[in-house]
Amino acid sequence: MQKLVEISGLSVRHGNLTALEDVNLDIYADDFIGVIGPNGGGKSTLVKSIVGLQEYEGRITLAPELEGGHRIGYLPQINNFDKQFPISVEELILSGLQASKGLCGRYRKEDRARAASLAEQVGIAHLLRRTIGGLSGGELQRALLCRAIINEPRLLILDEPANFVDNHFEKELYDILERLSKEMAVVVVSHDVGTITSVVRSIVCVNRTVHRHATAELTAELLENYHCPIQVVFHDDIPHTVLPRHDHSHHHHDSHHTH
Repeated sequence: MQKLVEISGLSVRHGNLTALEDVNLDIYADDFIGVIGPNGGGKSTLVKSIVGLQEYEGRITLAPELEGGHRIGYLPQINNFDKQFPISVEELILSGLQASKGLCGRYRKEDRARAASLAEQVGIAHLLRRTIGGLSGGELQRALLCRAIINEPRLLILDEPANFVDNHFEKELYDILERLSKEMAVVVVSHDVGTITSVVRSIVCVNRTVHRHATAELTAELLENYHCPIQVVFHDDIPHTVLPRHDHSHHHHDSHHTH
């Protein structure tokens, strides 16, 4: 299977703090990856490095068709998105084509038709003319998802996409991602370990260092061995996750898998 991204010896430092250290990771064209780990462990830093929004040391090699960000779709954390920008939902979705069109490129009729079709698929067709400032968190998230996939990316990266969305759309979102994962590689950052592990095909634990697991099945031993300070607790077969306070000075953490 084609390798889309090859990361080797990646380190990111914020002043004296090391966010990521000596990370090696490959992403393939058929991957559907869940990225998990404690808050502050470097999950967002990792995906921002891949999409070119983060300075780093080391090497990230993209497959030729991903160069320049043309075929990478990115859904940022919604709290980092400026809702005051006075554009319509349609314009927001169409802006996902700018990497391939350039700033002066005109949107064609087909582009608008594709934007409308994507909006229809995620239930926001009635909002196309609305300005984004009046959207709820879930509506904005849907519009941003359309924007991320309008360019038919080979790789789709989503940073905490289930934040700020209602439970109904969360399930719908994961159904959409499962469908998209048949057409492109999908990488989803999530703190909801219970949900994400039931959807994705493999797991990447990020806690300053990065470990990839070939399966999405998590066990207490696996989490403990790879220093993922995550607790998975089951109530009536529904997994809930607890992320204990993370101490950067120690690499060993306790994890429990309770039934």
